[in-house]
Amino acid sequence: MFNIKGPLIILAGAGSGKTTVIINRIFYMVNYGDAYSGKESSNDITKEMIEKFKESEECLDEYLKSKITVKPWNILAITFTNKAANELKERLSKKLGENSQSIWASTFHSMCVRILRLHADKIGYTQGFTIYDSEDSKKLVRDCCKIIKVDDKLLPYKTVMGEISRAKNELKSVIEFKIFVHNDFRMSKISEVYGLYQKTLEESDGMDFDDLINNTVKLFENYPDILETYQSKFKYILVDEYQDTNHSQDYLVNLLAKRHNNLCVVGDDDQSIYKFRGATIDNMLNFDKKYRNTSIIKLEQNYRSTKNILSAANTLIGYNIHRKIKKLWTEKEIGAKIRIHTAFNEYEEANFIADMMKKYIEEGGNAYSDFAVLYRMNSQSNVLERVFVKNNIPYRMLGGVRFYERKEIKDIIAYLSVINNPSDSVRLRRIINIPKRAIGDRVVNLAVEVAIEKNLSLLEVLAKAEDYDCLKKSSTKVEGFVSLIKNLINIKKSGKLKLSKLYESILNDTEYIKYLESYGDDPRARVENVKELSSNIIKYEEENGEEANLSGFLEEVSLLSDTDNYNENVDAVSMMTMHAAKGLEFKNVFLPGFEEGIFPRFQAIYKPEDIEEERRLAYVAITRAKENLYILNSNSRMIFGCTSNYKPSRFIKELSSELVEKTKSKDWKKLNPEEDEPRSAYELQLKSTISARKFNKITGGITTEPGNNFRNNLEFGVGDKVKHALFGEGEVVDILDSNGTILVIDFLKVGIKKLAPQFLSKLSLDSNSSLSAQKNRDFCARLVRKY
Repeated sequence: MFNIKGPLIILAGAGSGKTTVIINRIFYMVNYGDAYSGKESSNDITKEMIEKFKESEECLDEYLKSKITVKPWNILAITFTNKAANELKERLSKKLGENSQSIWASTFHSMCVRILRLHADKIGYTQGFTIYDSEDSKKLVRDCCKIIKVDDKLLPYKTVMGEISRAKNELKSVIEFKIFVHNDFRMSKISEVYGLYQKTLEESDGMDFDDLINNTVKLFENYPDILETYQSKFKYILVDEYQDTNHSQDYLVNLLAKRHNNLCVVGDDDQSIYKFRGATIDNMLNFDKKYRNTSIIKLEQNYRSTKNILSAANTLIGYNIHRKIKKLWTEKEIGAKIRIHTAFNEYEEANFIADMMKKYIEEGGNAYSDFAVLYRMNSQSNVLERVFVKNNIPYRMLGGVRFYERKEIKDIIAYLSVINNPSDSVRLRRIINIPKRAIGDRVVNLAVEVAIEKNLSLLEVLAKAEDYDCLKKSSTKVEGFVSLIKNLINIKKSGKLKLSKLYESILNDTEYIKYLESYGDDPRARVENVKELSSNIIKYEEENGEEANLSGFLEEVSLLSDTDNYNENVDAVSMMTMHAAKGLEFKNVFLPGFEEGIFPRFQAIYKPEDIEEERRLAYVAITRAKENLYILNSNSRMIFGCTSNYKPSRFIKELSSELVEKTKSKDWKKLNPEEDEPRSAYELQLKSTISARKFNKITGGITTEPGNNFRNNLEFGVGDKVKHALFGEGEVVDILDSNGTILVIDFLKVGIKKLAPQFLSKLSLDSNSSLSAQKNRDFCARLVRKY
């Protein structure tokens, strides 16, 4: 806390008050600086001064303060969400007053935007570059896939988007990625999309979230003088939630900290749950190896949960091997045992949750806002919602359709973005026919081709449509749209109208409200959303005063995350995924779906490191609870239209028996009088594939609809070589239910696919298959890498 020199890692367990630690550390740096290890002293220290110092810092004379304290503008504090950054700013303001205004406290992305707005011209962008949020990026990737003719069934655009983001997180350029994957057909296709996607972004003067980090790194590496400026400025760097950093973020921090080496990172490796976003737990685990003479501080006292909840969390996470050893403790009471309930199916599970909530409410001392239901997959919320509606239980979902992702809001934001950055061709394409202007897709596509060929922006091409033979016939229709956009751009450039008035001009000039009133379902709600956006703009103007501008507003909107809008004062049950719940806390927590194949998910059970990630997620979910924790599992559950039996999650068995209290559904007991535990398709599948190469016909699994009772007549087993008419040759790597009705195949050309066996033919062992011994070895290598 007091030693501010050199690298420091603070291992802050769940609920240990790490935000308070960061704030106090900054407070002491500004007020006392390096007094802890410094040798400076006043010349005339008296006993009276020492006694006075015990009560107040006022005894520090100006000479001593000038020697040891840290200037606020030399401090950089990085967090992961806007909500956390705003909380940091507010609490620093209360402790430091005006001094807090000079501290850079922001998210990674906000910090990079601030730097790039000053220097973007150095790397080929304008200072008014556009930021593409995740929805914009998703749409652009889909468009690029269509242009390159990538079959979405063979290569889903979400997979493509994930691989592009992963490449960027690893700081791989388009060329480097292409070289890296040149021998892989599937990844080579992705590299083509990556190239077109990046080219389109750059031509539109746009950056996605990954580019904000990578382009800052690029700026620093290409311009050492600029890097040196920021290294000199940021003498003391603090990073919160360090376990969530990816390679590019870690590399950026390393660049900034390299000169002074005064880097403090705060985090909890046991809460590293964002591997799917590119986060790597190794940044946390290897910090003390990377930075020599690292000091290590552990924060193990929890101020949130009862002793029983913490004991359960400690027991569970203790099964992980790759972690920094720590053990949470609390001064709070022992509290209630963890309730583990086994339901007959997902409906009984949801009804049990609803009944318990109503019971707590009736007994008094609880509001609906004291309850949270956290699940592994979004699809689990469907039954819960239906049951809550039936029982008149108010709820709100974190992770539903966010305000800024609604169509009407995206439309208006697109108009604002084009006005701010006329080169933004992606958003220009979105609004060219909103409202309807009879400008067909064919015309737009032709204009895009001309823009690419002539190295012009789409707006520049449309403005001179009559100069191009392919666009002459449509030039009259296009002219009206171009005139509208240019007029709005001129209004913005003149600076005569405030942002809120410019917004009104867009609505009036485009007749967008009139368009909404005649468009689609629930026009009233859409109009109200557009008016609500006006309120947000006015609020932004009030908060930023004379500095409020269009570029700043768009930047703020693009960097918003779902949890930034979380309001704990709404009296409703909170429903969200376990990932979304990180950083939140609730008096009473329900965790449905603790079953093998659901949590941990099927895809994780083959890799120890993935099981450890799933266990960390369970640890995060458990430590959200303050007083009461319910863990639920179902004997059977319908997922994606198929009903299967499931075995209780291994995470339930890993909890100490003295900490839990188990109950079972009456329906389950009645229908399974001789069984102590439900049988599972997963368990039977696993036993059969281990004991024999062929998959045995066994009972269980999909049992609901007649159409689902198709039997695996060919008796495919794990390891069988198969052939598909479209995908070619592959190997069975998994069977997702006991009847063998869903097979997981790893195909040589297209990778992992899930298929019904009737679409496959089995290859005999002595057939002239292209899966030769050498290819088998390659196949296994690919399996380890991809699956």
